[in-house]
Amino acid sequence: MAPRVLFLRNEHIATEALLGDAFTDHGFDVETFDVVPAERSDDPAGDVTFPDPAGYDVLVPLGASWPVYDEALRSTWVGTEMQLIRDAAERGTALLGVCFGGQLIAQAFGGTVARSSHPEIGWHDVHSDRPDLVPGGPWFQWHFDRWTLPPGATELARTANASQAFVLGRAMALQFHPEVDADLLKVWLAADRDGEVATAGLTHDELFSRTAELAEDAASRIRGLVRGFLTYAAGQPLPS
Repeated sequence: MAPRVLFLRNEHIATEALLGDAFTDHGFDVETFDVVPAERSDDPAGDVTFPDPAGYDVLVPLGASWPVYDEALRSTWVGTEMQLIRDAAERGTALLGVCFGGQLIAQAFGGTVARSSHPEIGWHDVHSDRPDLVPGGPWFQWHFDRWTLPPGATELARTANASQAFVLGRAMALQFHPEVDADLLKVWLAADRDGEVATAGLTHDELFSRTAELAEDAASRIRGLVRGFLTYAAGQPLPS
């Protein structure tokens, strides 16, 4: 029976994209769950009934444009998802959090998340202590917050502005977006109603050009990232 991965699409435009392909390449059956559907994107607070994670080998909470510390969200589905993450970790499900999802993991296990003085948008060089686990190099970023490490976590990678990856038991959190390809970027840029890219001093054309330039390299490194996660994080002993 093939292993199963569940991608939690916290916001409808934040899909698994290249990450789904990478898990499929490793023999996983890929399933998805929409946390906040499109019709609720302007008013995302509300209760959510999540799937039981017991049947999955890996749980991947994905990105979102809202802050994980927003009280209206934290008192509803963000709080529920944090408990889901803790329950999944306790039963031995491996966790891979991406941006908002990585911040959820940090917050769920005792770290903090707050507004960063240096938001990151576009391709930024990530410096890795464990390139066999998190390959270094340019990774796509779109975030305004950053975490402090939860107790017991080991930082794996960083930029000059923010921690970019940590591991805690069978959980790994990423601040960057390895999943981004040209198609997903097109969706995100279409949703850039507040001009966040321009505020960062970039243009849409520059982001498209750089994404096309790095496509082959990024696709290779995401395969290494998922292989490293499955080997070194998901490969940790199950909780006793």
